[in-house]
Amino acid sequence: MGEFKEVTIETTVQAPVEKVWEYWTEPTHMTKWSFASDEWHSPFAENDLQVGGKFVSRMEAKDGSMGFDFGGIYNEVKLHEVISYTMEDGRKVTVNFQGQGNETKVIETFDAETEHPIEFQQQGWQAILDNFKRYAEQTYK
Repeated sequence: MGEFKEVTIETTVQAPVEKVWEYWTEPTHMTKWSFASDEWHSPFAENDLQVGGKFVSRMEAKDGSMGFDFGGIYNEVKLHEVISYTMEDGRKVTVNFQGQGNETKVIETFDAETEHPIEFQQQGWQAILDNFKRYAEQTYK
């Protein structure tokens, strides 16, 4: 299945891994960061965090002009360590959490889709990850 190119992005969050995991996986938190820019928001999210479980978060432009559901089915869930899932189009995503004291490195690897330039996708996913970092650090303080 070598048709997708893997892209890796990462950030370091100034919060312990238990909290970072909670902010990443709990729907009440997911709706607060799961979008790429201030013009967007996430009106709802749900998450069945187990192998075979599904998650979805809704991403919508605040002006209502566009929106989509982002989701997948979990392939692997190791508490405070790794989450991997497959999106509806068959692309795979793996998120590694590396906790060290009061900071956590989050490394996300995703299969790029073929319609848009890889740089564009990388920037979009990184923007969401950066949004997550900001939210997690503000919430943890």
